[in-house]
Amino acid sequence: MYRKLLKIKKINMAVIQFIQGVNEDVIPDVRLTRSRDGSTGTATFRFANPQVLEASTTNKGTITGMYLVDEEGEIITRDVNARFVNGKPQGIEAVHIMQSKEDWDRFMRFMERYSEDNGLTFTKSNAV
Repeated sequence: MYRKLLKIKKINMAVIQFIQGVNEDVIPDVRLTRSRDGSTGTATFRFANPQVLEASTTNKGTITGMYLVDEEGEIITRDVNARFVNGKPQGIEAVHIMQSKEDWDRFMRFMERYSEDNGLTFTKSNAV
């Protein structure tokens, strides 16, 4: 008797989730700031009409934070706010604060993977 062996390749993707286990497909606008000495930084994510706010997603769970998930693990922020227009949710803003150079480096590794997976580019500001 012969058996066909199937190899299952684990797909390592960088994803963003608001409900653990439910990937957000809407690509955010991400703004970064960093202190002059590089010791701290802030990433502000803005999602316009994210899927997590759609009626079909609300039965999958509750938004408990923003989870940046990749092959290294999770980066979590609880600073997540919805934006409402005329009583209807229109967007989400999430802020991730990096309190050390190590936090910054880890975040940038996630963003490199996320950017590569989603065809994004990084543009430096012209601020002095």
